[in-house]
Amino acid sequence: MSSIGLKEAKAGLSGLVDDAASGEFVTITRHGKPAAVLVSVEAAEAARRALAKDRPSLVAHLKLFPADVDLDDEVFARNRQPSREIEV
Repeated sequence: MSSIGLKEAKAGLSGLVDDAASGEFVTITRHGKPAAVLVSVEAAEAARRALAKDRPSLVAHLKLFPADVDLDDEVFARNRQPSREIEV
């Protein structure tokens, strides 16, 4: 991945687009800090598809845990005792 300042990127945008189209990621910096990345259309579409995937919630994921575990076992019971004494 190459990195280039914004001023240089403006001057050589055509070459940077060619680099991105060939599969290279081009990081554009502003004041020395990364501000944007120029990527190919294919890479952008892949990123969009990855972000749009319907991911299960944590609860749904935990429900996939093997059913041979007894969730009513005291090991899984919530301890309601205070973990330490405090002055109020």
